[in-house]
Amino acid sequence: MTPFVKHTGRAVAIGLANIDTDQIIPKQFLKRTDRSGYGEFLFFNWRFLPDGSPDPGFVLNDPKYATSSILITGANFGCGSSREHAPWSLLDYGFRVIIASGFADIFFDNSLKNGLLPVSLPEPIVDELIKLSTSDEGLKLSVDLEDQIVSGAGLAVRFEIDPFRKESLLSGMDDIDFTLRHEAAISTFERDSMPIYRF
Repeated sequence: MTPFVKHTGRAVAIGLANIDTDQIIPKQFLKRTDRSGYGEFLFFNWRFLPDGSPDPGFVLNDPKYATSSILITGANFGCGSSREHAPWSLLDYGFRVIIASGFADIFFDNSLKNGLLPVSLPEPIVDELIKLSTSDEGLKLSVDLEDQIVSGAGLAVRFEIDPFRKESLLSGMDDIDFTLRHEAAISTFERDSMPIYRF
């Protein structure tokens, strides 16, 4: 997992609440056996018209937001099914941070485990960031995980995060990596705890 310490990038907004995982990555694209290659299918039903051409009215198809790496969106983002492919597709597309006033629990946890930082901020602040992102000047934000601050456009807002998940992101270690740090102790326990059978 790529460590996350501080990220600065352009923000793009999809100001809708209750965006579910089937909109993030439709079920017909869940056949891959690894975590890569999902970005091209992110928000597929919104990004593309029935004939397969890009929908010019969808914000991610606007050249202004082509390099965006921070997504601002409405409440309850990532609801629906528990597919881990949702954070995979967002990361593969190029997003490192998702800002919303609230997230579905399983999506939130899956994101943290995969190096995607979901940031919960009060709804009025999220609404203000959405407005700023659609201005002619656009919006550039910095997200500092060590200090737990989102800053930009004259704003500086603190966010909360579980200390263990924060440590995991800062170090780039997932749950398996943390377990493997105790590999020697685990091996000793297994060796000493195994019953001895004599035949």
